[in-house]
Amino acid sequence: MAKREKNIKRPAKIKAKAKPKAKAKAKSKRVTRLKPKRAPLIGNAELSHIDQRGQAHMVDVSAKNLTERLAIAEGRVIMRKETLDLVIEGNAMKGDVLGAARLAGIMAAKRTHGLIPLCHPLPITKVEIDINPEHALPGFLVQATVKVTGQTGVEMEALTAVSIACLTIYDMAKAIERGMHIEGIRLLQKSGGKSGDYRAED
Repeated sequence: MAKREKNIKRPAKIKAKAKPKAKAKAKSKRVTRLKPKRAPLIGNAELSHIDQRGQAHMVDVSAKNLTERLAIAEGRVIMRKETLDLVIEGNAMKGDVLGAARLAGIMAAKRTHGLIPLCHPLPITKVEIDINPEHALPGFLVQATVKVTGQTGVEMEALTAVSIACLTIYDMAKAIERGMHIEGIRLLQKSGGKSGDYRAED
């Protein structure tokens, strides 16, 4: 009996079917983002405030001619319509918001060299701060115009004046609305000097 059992064929093992491979996920389409346009570089595009050793320094302007130079900058303070109306009516808790902002902008232009480390002290001949309500924003459009007859430009003075004027509006009206925000500070126009004229694109 033992010999017969040896000759009995055992049933073949059933191989497990291979699991079908999962279909590869479709590759997600790459979204190409358009890079924002940048203003063209000026001259040889070297940083004039960096010397050959890579250290910051004040540019020597003694060899430059005295020329009339002008710069105009702008910025916006965005707020709720209710806040805008209160400021226009003169009912802000701190008083004359726009008058204080104008004075702050003028003072800032004259003190730019004390705020921006490598700016030259300049004999500024004119600083004008215009603040106009824009109901479409709603908020205020702030512009600063600065003039000088000197050996370097007043772009930084105009930008500093606008920045401080906008900050003063915020400070004067923050008791009404702390959600105000400042945006769009930029150089609109400059004239005079070796680099020539510049006008921002709309």
